[in-house]
Amino acid sequence: MSKHRRAGSGSGPAPSPRARTTERGRRRGGARRRGSAGRPPRALVLVATAGLLLFGAGWVHALYEQPGAPVTPTRTDARPKAHAGAPEHAARGGARPDALQGLPAAALSEATRARIPAEARQLVLVTGEAKDSSESTAALYTRRAPGGDWVRAAQWPARNGARGWSTGREYGDLTSPQGVFSLSDAGGLLAAPPGTKLPYDRDPGFVATGRGVNGESLAGSFDYVVAIDYNRRRGVSPLDPVMPDGEGRGGNIWLHVDHDGPSQGCIGLPRAAMKQLLETLDPAAHPVVAMGPAGF
Repeated sequence: MSKHRRAGSGSGPAPSPRARTTERGRRRGGARRRGSAGRPPRALVLVATAGLLLFGAGWVHALYEQPGAPVTPTRTDARPKAHAGAPEHAARGGARPDALQGLPAAALSEATRARIPAEARQLVLVTGEAKDSSESTAALYTRRAPGGDWVRAAQWPARNGARGWSTGREYGDLTSPQGVFSLSDAGGLLAAPPGTKLPYDRDPGFVATGRGVNGESLAGSFDYVVAIDYNRRRGVSPLDPVMPDGEGRGGNIWLHVDHDGPSQGCIGLPRAAMKQLLETLDPAAHPVVAMGPAGF
């Protein structure tokens, strides 16, 4: 409706204010006199409203039935979607592309992982930076049941042989043996940490003589050791000199306290790490060590 005067109101002079007031009064009065008799029946209003609704619905239906008409929108699935990176449903199965039963694929090969005994539930994974490097990383993994996925419990910096790794180690070549070996016996110059479960031999013979490869002091290196079952008899002290595969392959390869330098073949770990391992490793869990350069 226009905001100007209605058409048909005439072009004569505008009514006076009093006349306008009287006119409004007459209209209101007339409306009051009509009362309820002037209103259309309620039923008629309801019928008219329903008719308008039906007409509108039919018009919309006709619109969407025409060729080229807009497509009626469909309801979308309102269920929450899995967020990016969420694990897939177990039924889909399949190995994770970046892990081998929870172990980092970049650290070891499928062939090496297959050599880890199924009954082992504790694993020390030592990963060298390179074939000829003495720098490495050690991590402790555990799993609840034989054959299950591994979960990392701790990780530390480590050192290995001064000349890296070898699969055919020889006595004095300054390499660490590459492979998977059991961990059966422990010992040291100091008393076993509380909770130690591996057989532990405290002996004054755990004293390193001489100096390290780089001339560093070896004092305290053998305060705590765990024997790596490479060319040794299981179930005896790490100090046992017998080498079943011959002295030419070397022996007495241990996990021991790091002396701030590369080793002649052992794995050096921080003192706190050695204590944690002794407090954790359990013969009932069949602990093993897997050691070698990255991807071995």
